[in-house]
Amino acid sequence: MRALLTSLSMTVFLASVSVADPLPSWTGTATKAGIIAFVERVTDPASADYVTPAARIAAFDNDGTLWAEQPVYFQLLFAIDRLKEMAAADPEVLTSDMLRAAAEGDMETVAASGTEGLLEIVSTTHSGLTVDEFQTEVRRWLDTARHSGTGLAYDDMVYQPMLELLSYLRDEGFRTYIASGGGLHFIRVFSQNAYNIPPEQVIGSIGNGSYSAGDGPPRVMKDPGIFFIDDKAGKPVAIEARIGRRPVIAVGNSDGDFQMLEWTTAGDGARLGILLHHTDSEREYAYGRDSHIGQLARGLDEAASRGWLVIDMARDWERIWPSGK
Repeated sequence: MRALLTSLSMTVFLASVSVADPLPSWTGTATKAGIIAFVERVTDPASADYVTPAARIAAFDNDGTLWAEQPVYFQLLFAIDRLKEMAAADPEVLTSDMLRAAAEGDMETVAASGTEGLLEIVSTTHSGLTVDEFQTEVRRWLDTARHSGTGLAYDDMVYQPMLELLSYLRDEGFRTYIASGGGLHFIRVFSQNAYNIPPEQVIGSIGNGSYSAGDGPPRVMKDPGIFFIDDKAGKPVAIEARIGRRPVIAVGNSDGDFQMLEWTTAGDGARLGILLHHTDSEREYAYGRDSHIGQLARGLDEAASRGWLVIDMARDWERIWPSGK
């Protein structure tokens, strides 16, 4: 009798595990059903769409896809805070009107400077130190800085539903990568703890660098200037170079991710493109077509014809943050 009860208990346990919801923070919409149906198809050996484990690659954008990006990219906030510290120690680092405006917190002038201004801030604040020193500064900032709107630490502003999707895909044999326009060395500081994505599976923008061993211990330096921007058409190029495989799944949130999804879903066999549309002004932010950050226009216009899924944050997610709603 005891053996029978043990067997029945194990059967019930296994049954409960098999029906466990892999995406519990998602509402029961067609979006969630579509994701699960796709994953089941490509991981079922009996399916015509079966993808071997070696080829199961999923690439995720970071800003606005895995963590928040408003009111401006978090890496820019780090850069401005670091610029203020640098200027307090040596005002001579403020070599332009734009840098002076950034150090004074004049975000209107910074925004008006466009990409050129942002790159000047990044080049000034992300160079002249080793990679290890830079990442120590990033870690210190993440440990102390707080978001002005939520009061949360920036690396706590990751999306719980996306954490579940990452975990679900890994449970189904996928390797998950980040392919971000953000800085490679910046994201690698928190990717393991925040997403369980190791630093070697992070693809991002890269500044100039150099190796030095002549006047001290061997080190890799971060030098002024930008070597490669991992955005728009740069994303497929970087993914192909780093991974050597076209992803089966690509997930983004803006038109900066369009080419990554386009390239991914143009491959042979079953492929899935997913866009996150920020529609929740109460729990997070609502933006898209006309946003200065994370603009999503072409993606919305062409998603249906390309067979891409669009996540409506307000409708498709039961909760936003790991810490609560």
